[in-house]
Amino acid sequence: MKKSVFFGSVTAVALAASGALAAEGDTLKEVKARGVLNCGVNTGLIGFAAPDANGNWSGFDVAFCKAVAAAVLGDATKVKYVPTTGQTRFTALSSGEVDLLARNSTWTFQRDTDLKLDFIGVNYYDGQGFMVRKDLGVSSAKELNGATICIQTGTTTELNLADYFKANNMDYQPVNIDSNAEGEQQYMAGACDAYTTDASGLAATRASFADPENHIILPEIISKEPLGPAVRHGDNNWGDITRWTLYALIAAEEYGVTSANIDELAKSSNNPEVQRLLGTTDELGKMIGLDAEWAKRAIKAGGNYGEIFAATIGEQTPIGLARGLNAQWTQGGLMYAMPFR
Repeated sequence: MKKSVFFGSVTAVALAASGALAAEGDTLKEVKARGVLNCGVNTGLIGFAAPDANGNWSGFDVAFCKAVAAAVLGDATKVKYVPTTGQTRFTALSSGEVDLLARNSTWTFQRDTDLKLDFIGVNYYDGQGFMVRKDLGVSSAKELNGATICIQTGTTTELNLADYFKANNMDYQPVNIDSNAEGEQQYMAGACDAYTTDASGLAATRASFADPENHIILPEIISKEPLGPAVRHGDNNWGDITRWTLYALIAAEEYGVTSANIDELAKSSNNPEVQRLLGTTDELGKMIGLDAEWAKRAIKAGGNYGEIFAATIGEQTPIGLARGLNAQWTQGGLMYAMPFR
C-alpha cells in the first residue's frame, strides 16, 4: 500500500504563529553580517549529517549547507551545524536559531501552510519502510501484527504507521523515541521488534551496525516522503537563494559540470545554460543579491548533485543507496532543475 503524506500531521508545538515572519532580505543580511550560516541538521545520521570524532560534520545534507555557505559567504567552511530532533527542528527554524533546515524533512501540506515554512525543493525522494532483525523470521510488513515498533515523535511516520496498520487490520505497540540515535539504541536493545522511518534513514542506520547483515529492510514502502530543505516563510529572496543553489547542483550534473572540470568549462563552454550557471554571462547573481560566481562556488564546494550523492549515500558507500527516483530526469528519475535563463 502506498499512501500520500502531503496532508500528514506533525506533532511539533504550534510555533506561536511561527513568530515574526522574516522580512524581505533580512536573512541574507544577517548571514553576511554574522559571517556564518546557521544550518539545522540531524543529530547524527551517517551519510546524511553526522560529526566525526573531531566534530567535523559530513553527509548529504551537510553538503547542501556547505554549498549555500559557499554561494553566500564565499567559503564552504563558514557553517555552524545545529543538531535538531524531529520535535525541535521546526521551532529552531521559525525562531531564527537556524537560517536553513537541511534535515531529512518531508514536504507536507501542513508544514508548508500551518507552520509557515517554505520548502525550497526536493533533494531526495523517499518513502517509509521497516527494519527488523533477520532472526525475527519476518519477510513482510504485513507479518508485524502485534509487534512493538520504534518510531520518532514529531515526524510524518507516526500518522503513516497508524494508517497502514489500520488499513491492514493489524495492531502494534509504539515505542516513542526522540532521535535516530535513541531509535538505534532501543532497537538494538530489543525494546522493539521493528524500527520504522524513511527507507534511506533505515539504510543509514543499518550501515552503522557492527552486523548489518543480520538486519533486513522489509520490501513494503508505505508512503511517499519528498524530503527537502526549508527556510522561514516571508523572506522570498533568501528562499530564492537557497532554492536556486539546490537547482544549481542538480543542473550541474545534467550539464556535465563537475568539481573537476568546472574551472575549464567556465572558460570554454559554448552552452548558454552552462555560461549563465557559472556566471560568465548574464550575471544572474545580481537578481538575488549575490555576485556572478555564486553558483560556481556552490558546485565547487562538494561537486554537483550526482557527485554529492555518490560520495555520501551512493552505492559505493556503506549506506549503498541506488539513485532510483533520485536519478536525473534524463535517466528516468525525478531530479531536474529549472532553466537558468
